[in-house]
Amino acid sequence: MKVKNITQSVSARRKVSLSVYHILMLGFSFLMLYPMLWLVASSFKPNGDIFATAASLVPENFTVQHYIDGWRGFSSHTFTTFFKNSLFVALLSSAGMSFSSAVVAFGLARINFKGRNFWFVLMIITMMLPGQVMMIPRFVLFNKMGWVGTFLPMIVPSFFAGGFNIFLIMQFIRGIPRDMDEAAKIDGCSWYGVFGRIILPMIVPPLVTVGVLTFIGSWEDFMGALLYLNKPSMYTVAYALKMFNDSSQADYGATFAMSALSLVPVLTLFFFFQKNLVEGISIQGLKG
Repeated sequence: MKVKNITQSVSARRKVSLSVYHILMLGFSFLMLYPMLWLVASSFKPNGDIFATAASLVPENFTVQHYIDGWRGFSSHTFTTFFKNSLFVALLSSAGMSFSSAVVAFGLARINFKGRNFWFVLMIITMMLPGQVMMIPRFVLFNKMGWVGTFLPMIVPSFFAGGFNIFLIMQFIRGIPRDMDEAAKIDGCSWYGVFGRIILPMIVPPLVTVGVLTFIGSWEDFMGALLYLNKPSMYTVAYALKMFNDSSQADYGATFAMSALSLVPVLTLFFFFQKNLVEGISIQGLKG
């Protein structure tokens, strides 16, 4: 009888603790999501109500006019053009970064060559270098190459891998047993065959993680567009939102509407690849 009472008491305390935990998590989640919820709610309010009823997330006078006005864009270019430009840059950057980082990570993790440790340390050092330090040298280089005014400065660097992405994929590859490499070599595979047939199919989670993170970074890249793009027809969404706000005399409703739409591709990508993102970031490979 006492054992039964103790079990019931433990079960009751566990239910209470779980309830408190979920309530706290819901509260913190709401606080984190509140700015985005406020942005979306404000995009459906008339301009006069946005700040007058700022505390309310429910529009009193619902309108979709901001989305119609905002999509018209500026300088004879609609936001269709800006979304196409952002998708073009982000997709190519994601593909280039994922593949190049996988190739470099495979070489550093699996192939013994002279100077491997030196190149690994050099790669780690690049992770400690702030991007702002490279901003001016990169602009000078790309300007001399005649790339300023094109998408090339925003895309081509992604095809030369990145330190963090290389390290992430390396850790995943190191969890894959080397016996599989040896078995593939016995069957006649070269290093290219081992990479393409054995390693590449097994590192899908970190590849997706690298691709999604690169896509998000490219999609939100305001500084790159500010430095290298000088024609409205080539503006990306991040830069177009700033220029739209300047050209429309602070039409906050339309700006909020376009800002809300700019979140859709990123959120869609996250929800579709959420499982792969969790697996990739946890850095767990196949255990032997």
